[in-house]
Amino acid sequence: MKYLDEYRNADAARSLVRAIAARVTRPWNIMEVCGGQTHAIVRFALDEILPDEIRLIHGPGCPVCVTPLETIDRAIALAARPEVILCSFGDMLRVPGSGKDLFTVKSEGGDVRVVYSPIDAVTLARKHPDRQVVFFAIGFETTAPANAMAAVQAARLGLENFSMLVAHVLVPPAIRAVLDVPDCRVQGFLAAGHVCTVMGAAEYRPLAERYRVPIVITGFEPLDILRGVLMCVEQLESGRHEVANAYPRAVRPEGNPAAQRQVAEVFEPTGRKWRGIGEIPASGWRLGPAYARFDAERRFDLGHITAEEPDACRAGDVLQGRLRPCECPSFGVECTPEQPLGALMVSAEGACAAYYRYRRK
Repeated sequence: MKYLDEYRNADAARSLVRAIAARVTRPWNIMEVCGGQTHAIVRFALDEILPDEIRLIHGPGCPVCVTPLETIDRAIALAARPEVILCSFGDMLRVPGSGKDLFTVKSEGGDVRVVYSPIDAVTLARKHPDRQVVFFAIGFETTAPANAMAAVQAARLGLENFSMLVAHVLVPPAIRAVLDVPDCRVQGFLAAGHVCTVMGAAEYRPLAERYRVPIVITGFEPLDILRGVLMCVEQLESGRHEVANAYPRAVRPEGNPAAQRQVAEVFEPTGRKWRGIGEIPASGWRLGPAYARFDAERRFDLGHITAEEPDACRAGDVLQGRLRPCECPSFGVECTPEQPLGALMVSAEGACAAYYRYRRK
């Protein structure tokens, strides 16, 4: 297959659904751990064409969505400072903080700029030596290599006016946190292909063995996801719990060693707060000692900024698969894309945004 449409072929999709139906004999709960997969599932109604025995559960797979409120507030506080140029990917600008979002700060005169690469922020720092340029570095393992390269480039250039507000989170600890919940219903996982393109499959094997759950690495198009479901069902029905790769066109077992080395040079593991979930040990990265001078939280002393999630937003329940977006009392009423209560309604990978766009009825 060479073209995107081939991964959306209706006949091939029906064939995979028939294969799943022929194999399944009992109910199974499978969680996808990627917001891009969630959007594909809802957009193409994959959960509705699967056999009734298969329930797809949406997990904490959107890096914008899991960024906690206090981190958004810290970004807002930085953007309001007259000496700061805050650079961010576009999704973050509409995520509400405790009182406003970054778009509002921009309308009030804050210098907030959308960039398409962290290197763009490094370039801005070179062009504006009289300003402090801060890059809002969010994402799972997928975006970490590019963000690490930005820190390396800034160090090589000797930039003293560049820093990063780091909010990196990691997938395997999130899976562990889901499985450690006493009433966890998840019996198998679809792992995010782009994360595994960087990190490979090795980190998932201890999870599959310890919790006795199959983990299938898959992509983001309908046929990718259905093939991943089929491979997961085959393991569940036969009592196996292995890490399998349904996305070999992009993922190698070892991942990308060069990217891993770059990340290891710049970052070190740390505990992270997740929106609506709380602290998960060793679930994120922060700048290591060699690059700590680029840490915006230290440079601007932001540690005192804390915030509590609003009670009306059920983001934590949605992110842990306990609640579907449409089951939240605020969905489509108090919480809409125009007036969101949380990140899940405005992120391009947010589960609530997917349901509002494709399944609001």
